[in-house]
Amino acid sequence: MQGDNRTTTFANKIHPNEQLVPTHCSYCGMQCGMNLRVDKSTNKIIGVEPRYDWPVTLGKMCPKGVTAYQQTNHKDRLLRPLIRDDASLKGTKDGFREASWDEAYSLIVSRFQALQRQYGKDSLSVFSGVSMTNEKCYLTGKFARVALQTRYIDYNGRFCMSSAAAGFLRTFGVDRGSTLPWTDLHETDCLFIAGSNTAECHPTSMFRVWEVQNRGGYLIVADPRETPIARRADVHLDLRPGTDLALANCMVNLLIRSVRIDKEFIAAHTNGFEELKAIVESFTPEYTSEITGVAPEKLIRAAEIYGKAPNAIVMFARGIEQQTRGADNVSAYTNMCLVTGKIGRPKAGVATFTGQGNGQGGREHGQKSDLLPGYRKLTNPKHVEEVCKVWGITPEEMPQPGVSAYEMFELMDQQTIRGLYLLCSNPAVSAPNQNFVREALRHLDFMVCSDIYLSESAEYADVVLPSVTWSEDEGTVTNLEGRIIKINKAQEPLGESKPDWLIEVELAERMGRGQYFRHLKTARDVADEFRLATKGGYADYYGATWDKIDRQNGVFWPCRDEADTGTPHMFLDHKFYHPDGKAKLCALPYRPPAEEPCEQYPLRLTTGRVVYHYLSGNQTRRIPFLRDMCPEPYVEVHPETAALYGIHHDEVVRLYTRRGEALYKVKIIEAIRKDTVFVPYHFGHEQSVNLLTIDALDPMSRMPEFKVCAAQIGKLPEGAVVS
Repeated sequence: MQGDNRTTTFANKIHPNEQLVPTHCSYCGMQCGMNLRVDKSTNKIIGVEPRYDWPVTLGKMCPKGVTAYQQTNHKDRLLRPLIRDDASLKGTKDGFREASWDEAYSLIVSRFQALQRQYGKDSLSVFSGVSMTNEKCYLTGKFARVALQTRYIDYNGRFCMSSAAAGFLRTFGVDRGSTLPWTDLHETDCLFIAGSNTAECHPTSMFRVWEVQNRGGYLIVADPRETPIARRADVHLDLRPGTDLALANCMVNLLIRSVRIDKEFIAAHTNGFEELKAIVESFTPEYTSEITGVAPEKLIRAAEIYGKAPNAIVMFARGIEQQTRGADNVSAYTNMCLVTGKIGRPKAGVATFTGQGNGQGGREHGQKSDLLPGYRKLTNPKHVEEVCKVWGITPEEMPQPGVSAYEMFELMDQQTIRGLYLLCSNPAVSAPNQNFVREALRHLDFMVCSDIYLSESAEYADVVLPSVTWSEDEGTVTNLEGRIIKINKAQEPLGESKPDWLIEVELAERMGRGQYFRHLKTARDVADEFRLATKGGYADYYGATWDKIDRQNGVFWPCRDEADTGTPHMFLDHKFYHPDGKAKLCALPYRPPAEEPCEQYPLRLTTGRVVYHYLSGNQTRRIPFLRDMCPEPYVEVHPETAALYGIHHDEVVRLYTRRGEALYKVKIIEAIRKDTVFVPYHFGHEQSVNLLTIDALDPMSRMPEFKVCAAQIGKLPEGAVVS
């Protein structure tokens, strides 16, 4: 095949001292295939080549993926542990000195144990990320509950994928971000994409999106901004931020009214149709237009296209999820698939664009405050008993559920939580209402941060531990399809850096809990225990051995035993995971965002990504090419709005909300609503847009409402000096 020939061509061209190590990108949920070029004589990664044998992206890579290898040997890498000598300098890069691992471990253990003696086991907390392997995510949950014996653990996926998880669990009884493989996308007849700037956030999906239109299919995009994908859409539903639930209810109402529904499927495989029908009945195109700002004819056309399509896929991302009705939005859009029966078969279903590389696997195996490995629930005694058998503890020893990520910061502020172990996350940039979060970090008695760089969050730590990049360790991650794939080690760890799983094993030993961890001597040891801990759970990885993953180029979960090849398509038998086997159609009344515009704050602020950066920017802002392409944040403003305020392109303005303010250059652009402004969220310190965002939480998923709050623009005084 062409892909094999091209891969061979690259392999034949490498220098004799080079080795190609097949792996996947470290960034988003696409997990694009790549070969890392390694100079065997120096043990250094020197470049990257695309992998044409990876079926999801077929050799495609984005600017971040092409430069991802540059983070490993970067000059900013942490090479030895750091200990803060001057607590008055917390929140800055100053006041640290290098230390040995033994000194760092001794200090951590003595302070953690002292806090627990004085304030109880739950005085400690763990906050983690999902840009880690499944094995590390799994062990972090075990470390919190078995080594530290605390109930307080949560993760940054709470800010990313929690609404999708909550919505899917309610609707299907199980959360897998995509009900079908990505290789189906370009073969469908209609893509309905809501709240995803796909061309910038998941650009290596775009060749499949364009192919739908090339084949005569249709593309519908719901987004407040005219993003590159919205510009090419057959219908662009340019809704006000925070009004997705009204739009989704209107779509279902129009499908019912035009008899574009599958009555047999509804009767046999769903519950709740009559309640849903009653709720959506008032969401006429005219009424919905008043709420959303979308023209009635656009709403009618979108429903007509989706309803007539033989096969269709509803897709969405953070735009609909990072709201106080995020979980409701997910269930409401999923209602479209269920009432039309367009699910449980190839080329039709529902899928999320996963933001983080292991956003799927990272939420399944024990980092969430209420979950255990395999998507088991801490509130289910049978689930607790199953995991306790693997861990070697009694159910009575298992801590109770804790609280969500943002609520942990509230407990830090109240000093209920006194200590924090932070790894692979940067909440001093990524959490909402930053002035509050940063103050909460200052209130901690003791904080440990494990990272590859001195991030903005690490600046608040008392001890910083140098961890490894994705290319210096091995393990599995689960991409946005639900496909478990293998990350391979390409380089030995730089300096004295260590993998997070090893740090946790060594800390557990010193905490007096080594008997539960010391058998884990390699990443593969962790993988074997991890698979066993998921066995029998909804997210069952037991049959997904590393050998099978290599042999099949990935394995879709659930994969229950050695003979099981995995599950690319969910619900082919139309059996869902609720006890009666039926999906739940959710009747959801509309409620506006937590903070609506007013005379004092007349604009709607929304946030998002740009193609050159990832999450808090801790990695990408250090890569010269990516930094040069987007060196600073900006605020997008419609020309008519700019004229109203008397502001000009590239002028620096003060953008402010009830929580904070920041200075941004103006980018005047027609591709945004007049009542909306947009700022990318990849920047730290006083450039962070999360100084402005609201901390209102979804009542089900506990997701903060990053995507909408009330804001105002202020001109700077004439002659003001901007540093």
